[in-house]
Amino acid sequence: MRDLPLVRPRLLHTMLRVRNLDVALGFYVGKLGMRLLRRQDFLEGRFTLAFVGYADESESTVLELTENWEVREYELGSAYGHIAIGVPDVFDAAEALRKGGVPVTREPGPLRGSRDEVIAFVSDPDGYRVELIQR
Repeated sequence: MRDLPLVRPRLLHTMLRVRNLDVALGFYVGKLGMRLLRRQDFLEGRFTLAFVGYADESESTVLELTENWEVREYELGSAYGHIAIGVPDVFDAAEALRKGGVPVTREPGPLRGSRDEVIAFVSDPDGYRVELIQR
């Protein structure tokens, strides 16, 4: 039995607080190839939101990047895991990102305990982990 009367729920977005929105956009748009879908300043709240993704929000889950204007440092939560992105070739993707100055924090290779799944990890400019999964 469901607690909520949801007919066709869909995950809409995940939000990350970033220190510098332009630097974060350089990574997610410039390095990972996402598109900037929308960006809006909230003068009264003193923050800016940018939504990025590989498809329009009506079709796909996206990432919300939030820059609070007076905050320049955050403590990464210990319960946070990572963002996962499917790529055709993990080895090629990791090498291209490395050449673009992105830190590869886990070299490409099989997932521990599974030879069928190939993964790698990179870090975004704020230290968030991004998993590359071969699809």
